[in-house]
Amino acid sequence: MELLVASAIGLLTSSGLYLVLRLRTFPVIMGISLLTYAVNVFLFASGRLVVGAPPILQDGVSGYTDPLPQALVLTAIVISFGMTAVVVMIALGAYLGSNNDKVDDPVSAQKIDVEEVE
Repeated sequence: MELLVASAIGLLTSSGLYLVLRLRTFPVIMGISLLTYAVNVFLFASGRLVVGAPPILQDGVSGYTDPLPQALVLTAIVISFGMTAVVVMIALGAYLGSNNDKVDDPVSAQKIDVEEVE
């Protein structure tokens, strides 16, 4: 089971990094979302989940599940949803302003402008 979770985290991370490096706005947004999912699964798996155990220590119960990773993941989901909405609105505004969804590197754009002038 640990190998499956570790493989899923690795696959989500590598796919997210590949999409972030595509330099188009929609793949960058999807890549950031995949990286967020990878971090959430990692945080959730770090809590050593126990099946059938209560999240709060009670009388007569010897073991319990640590509620902290679950709270961290829930908080991360809410924050990532809000940040994804902000990034989508920024990308939409940039696309509507330039009619292009390519993420430009300012240094390479300056080099192209200088070469075209000469």
